[in-house]
Amino acid sequence: MIGFEHHNHADCISTSVEAADNYCRTAGLQLTPARRRVLEILLGEHRALGAYDILEILAKNGFAAQPPVAYRALDFLVKHGFAHRIERLNAFVACAHPGIEHDPSFLLCRICDAVAEAQSDAASGRLGKVAETTGFKIERAVVEAVGVCPNCRGET
Repeated sequence: MIGFEHHNHADCISTSVEAADNYCRTAGLQLTPARRRVLEILLGEHRALGAYDILEILAKNGFAAQPPVAYRALDFLVKHGFAHRIERLNAFVACAHPGIEHDPSFLLCRICDAVAEAQSDAASGRLGKVAETTGFKIERAVVEAVGVCPNCRGET
């Protein structure tokens, strides 16, 4: 899980961007400069950012300051598994497990807005058991838990 622990941030960003670049090249997709920069922004924050927050950073970096620039890049990153949309916050976060099919669970710090992503399997948990008894087939599940991270609790 990435988000609350200390790590080599520069290495985290470069490794993830390189993996996205390799994936796109192999899949015949384009990791355009705007898409790359949006991914770098999300990776650099480890917190959920709204499209307008991203747009503001893009504008400072010389990209067009029009909302479609940010939204198109975010749509691409989410569609190809490099980012997730945090429904509760109407914001986006870089995926901690790109290239791996998973049901993400998010731990959202209500104080510093840090986000940690963990893999979960809703289909085999309580929700899955309820779905099974009702005949419902879960296709996608996202868990978003709000609380206080170890940094804000002073446990680091």
